[in-house]
Order: sequence, then structure tokens, then C-alpha cells
Amino acid sequence: MASLLLLNHLQSPPLSPPHATTFNNTPTTTLSFFSKTKPPFILKCSSTSNLSPKLDQEDVQGKEQETFDFEAPLSQVWREIQGMKDWKGLIEPTMNPLLRREIIRYGELAQACYDSFDFDPHSKYCGTCKYHPSHFFHQLSIPHSGYTITRYLYATSNINLPNFFQKSNLASVWSPHANWMGYVAVITDKEHIKHLGRRDILIAWRGTVTYVEWIHDLKDILRPALFSRDQTIKVESGFHDLYTKKEHSCTYCSFSAREQVLSEVKRLLNYYKDEEISITVTGHSLGAALAVLSAYDIAEVRLNVVGDGGERVPVTVFSFAGPRVGNLKFKERCEELGVKVLRVVNVHDVVPTVPGIITNEKFRFQKYIEDALSFPWSYAHVGTEIALDHRESPFVKGNVDLVSAHNLEVHLHLVDGYHGKEKRFCLASKRDIALVNKSCDFLRSEYGVPPNWRQDENKGMVRGGDGRWVLPERPRLEAHPPDMAHHLQQVLDNHLAEVTPVAFFMCKRRSQTHQQICRNIKFSHYKAKNINSKSRRQQHT
Repeated sequence: MASLLLLNHLQSPPLSPPHATTFNNTPTTTLSFFSKTKPPFILKCSSTSNLSPKLDQEDVQGKEQETFDFEAPLSQVWREIQGMKDWKGLIEPTMNPLLRREIIRYGELAQACYDSFDFDPHSKYCGTCKYHPSHFFHQLSIPHSGYTITRYLYATSNINLPNFFQKSNLASVWSPHANWMGYVAVITDKEHIKHLGRRDILIAWRGTVTYVEWIHDLKDILRPALFSRDQTIKVESGFHDLYTKKEHSCTYCSFSAREQVLSEVKRLLNYYKDEEISITVTGHSLGAALAVLSAYDIAEVRLNVVGDGGERVPVTVFSFAGPRVGNLKFKERCEELGVKVLRVVNVHDVVPTVPGIITNEKFRFQKYIEDALSFPWSYAHVGTEIALDHRESPFVKGNVDLVSAHNLEVHLHLVDGYHGKEKRFCLASKRDIALVNKSCDFLRSEYGVPPNWRQDENKGMVRGGDGRWVLPERPRLEAHPPDMAHHLQQVLDNHLAEVTPVAFFMCKRRSQTHQQICRNIKFSHYKAKNINSKSRRQQHT
């Protein structure tokens, strides 16, 4: 039974006191998620550098001389930018500059998951995030994002996606079962809130840098999502497992990624219940699939329904190079729930074409085949698509490199230069073209930017006072907060009338009563708490 245990990572946004803990018998410090310093409000792209060659100004930076009908400040039109009207008139015939900037901003927040992830199999920290939440954006040179990270997300690697997870080759590691999957953050800077017109709750999911590492693991098998009574709503089984599976013996994934993200969204919505709020989910590649799945989940369990009047908090997905997630019923249910999805794709990328190569949303008789014949391989994309073509950019190689065509930085470069169908590619901002080659080799050689140039200095090694080079210990974060049961009970009470306990908690025993489920919740919470306590005792011994 995968009980929907809600996590309450912090009682309230103020700083919590640090406390000592250990990792592999080495004393470390668990720091607060919230920084004491408040960055000044500077709205600028975080991705400018001195790496760009001196190029023809006409090609590098367009000045958007077109006249737009939509020139109001973001604070007044944010609902339209978030997809309230399905982005009608904002993409074609001409790309709206506010929308372009928001797409790139959320794409960079998704890219941060890659730039902060430890891929090194020779490190005992392989599979985790390299930076503490309070230093996250500063370490990635985006200190003025306005967001504060409130929770890191983890998932168990004990599922059938072996090429997605990164594991260390060492015997002593931070966790034998978990992988870092992304983060939940909230806008806390007052100037940014004023600029955006609301307080934004962000969920960013880590994906895969290249598609070949995981796409062949997909079984292309649909299974009921079981987030509601309707068992005809189905999603790809690998995505479902990644989102819902847990490992009770592991401190970090004793609760599923689903439980972690829903709990934190619930906590933040409770805390900021009297404010204008939006929920934005973003991700690239497999992370885009998790973004769509988690956004649907939030709306299906009615977490975004707040207040006595039943007002719905907008839920929007900015998806980059994402695959199909579920069947046609899943797509239709997302639309019924008001989940808005904007999908940014490169037409030469293979990932958005799978699963569902045989039967998908482009097939005329898909609904008949799915309803009448129960065809098991019927998939449909959700939302609105922006189809880009890297051959339109004068900066990148014209060949069809499947790995580079899937790269997130390439997608952001293409968004920056896109002005509408059949319009000349012209970069609208000073976004550095060198970022295209951050983790691939796709820029034309005449620009003199080396491929795969981003790497940690000395691979993270530092020289100690004794002259020896070592990989420094990292602060160990508290895996799960102690007050999860309180928020779990809130969700259970709020949604018991809307969703059956059996479907909501994916219970195998359909005869379970409300009281039995509550007892299971408390038992799971008690067990996780004991795991955390036992882990601490072992570390102090």
C-alpha cells in the first residue's frame, strides 16, 4: 500500500535552528532551508556571460519591433501567460515577449536540476544534489531568482528504469536506494511577487540530459493512475512507478516522490492561503513527464481548491522535450480539471514522439479504438505545443544530432529566437549562445565555444590545510519532517468525500475503513520516524 503521506517540511518559512548530525561518522551540520539574506530585486537573465563571440548584432539580438496587442505588465496579465486561455494569440502569429521570457525563466529553473546534480560515479554523493538548498541558486549563478527552496524531492531507484538513475561505484554512499529528483520552491521576495502579480509555488523535476539513457527502458505499458475513482484514466507504468514507489528501508525514499511533493504543496497553500497564488510545474525530458503527472495529481486530489468558495489555484506546466504520459482519457481529464500544459519541442527530437508511435492524438480514430477496443498502447499529448526547428537557428549545426536536438539549453536558445511560424530566427534577448554547448556539441565551430564546457572546478576536490586534496563532506539534510501525519490527515479529511480511500491510497485491501487507513498512515509515519532516528544513532555511534 502506497499511502499518500503528506510531508510538512517546515512549520513556517522563518529560519529553523541548525543542529548537528553526522555522515559516515563525520560531524556535519544540517542547515536551514531558508537564507537570512534577501537578494535585491534585479530581473535579468541568469545566462549571460563573456563566452559569446562578437557576432552580427542583427543576428544576435532582435529588438522585437513588432507591435503586440498584449503589452500590459506581467502582474496584470499573468493568468493569460500561465495559460488561462490556452495561450491563444500569444504564440501565433507572433510570439508574445512576456510569454517568451517566462518560458525561458522556467526552463532555466529546470536546467538548474541538471547543473546541480552529481553525476560522478566515483563520488559517494553520486545521485544527489551538490548544493544545499539555501545556497542553491547562488551556486548556480542565479541569485536573484526570488525563489526560496523549501524541499528537495527524492525517488527510489528500485524501479525498472535502470538507465535513468545514477549510482556511485563506491561501497560507502549517501544512500543505496535514492536519487535526487528536483525541488519545491516558493517566491519569497516582495519585489518579485509584485512583478509577477502573485506568489508562485514552483515544482522543478530533474530529467535526463540525453534521451538514449532511458527511453529504451519504457515498457510502453499503460496502467490505471488510481488517483481517482476512474480506472480508465491511465499513464505509462514507468512514470507511475517513479512517481509513486517507495523504499521503506531508505531514509530519503521511505515516502514516494508523490507524497513528498503533494505534502509540500499542501503546506505552502495552507501557509499562504490568504494570498494570490499560482502553482507552476516544470521539467525536461523524463522530468517533463513527471511535471505533467504531478500537475494532474494536484488537480485530481483537489489540492489546488482553496477557501470556502472552492476557488481553484491555477496549475500550469512548462514542459520541455517531454514524452507522452497517458492515454486519451488522461488528456481529457487534465483538460476537465483545468491543468494547463505548454509543451516546447524540437521537431527533430524523438522523445516527444513516444510512447504511442502507433496510436496517438494525431490518429483520427483514437477515441474509438481506446473506448471500444481497449487498445493498450494509445497515448495522447496534453496541452498546447510550440514546435521549434533547430535548423532555423544560424548558430547551431544543421545536422540532426538526436542527442543535441533533445538538449534543454538548445530548446531555450530556440525559444529565444522564435517569433512565429515562417518568421526569421532572431534572438530577442542577450541570452548567451555559449550555453548551447554547456552539455553538448551543437554550436557551429566558427564561434569558438568548446563542447561540454560546464564542469566543477577540480571536480569538486579541495585542498586541505595539510596539503592533501579531498572531496569535502556535504551537510546532511533531514530526509522527512516529523509532523507529516497532521497534513496527511488534512488531505484525507478534505478529499475523502471526493475520492475513495481505496483509489486515493492505492490500497490492495478494498475493505479498509477510514479508521484503518488512518492507522496505516500513523504506522507509516512512525516507521519513517524510527528510520530517521536509527540513522542518526548509527551515525553518532
